[in-house]
Amino acid sequence: MAQPERNERQRLRPAPLLFEPSEAAADPEHFFDLESMEDPKELLARATELTLAFRAATDRAVEFQAVAAAQLADPRQFDRLTAADIAERAEWTEDYAKKMIEFGRSLLNDPTR
Repeated sequence: MAQPERNERQRLRPAPLLFEPSEAAADPEHFFDLESMEDPKELLARATELTLAFRAATDRAVEFQAVAAAQLADPRQFDRLTAADIAERAEWTEDYAKKMIEFGRSLLNDPTR
């Protein structure tokens, strides 16, 4: 992920993801109260906010996965894991695990983080 692209996304400030009450989450038709919106303009705006929020959350979670993978594979640790071990734990391919380890190392070595 390029740094300018990441900075641009951080500026978007998507809508916060709020946890839904457990009774609402149990209803398969319920999704952040979108089903109850009647005004299509309001529905589009809120659905767009949620889309941006989920994308930002996904990007951030991937960064945390990469950092964790890099830490688990750290060659300075006697109990480090191999890329194959990390791939198995995260349900990734070994090649993807190697890329995530490298991405995580770049994040850990970035002084602007």
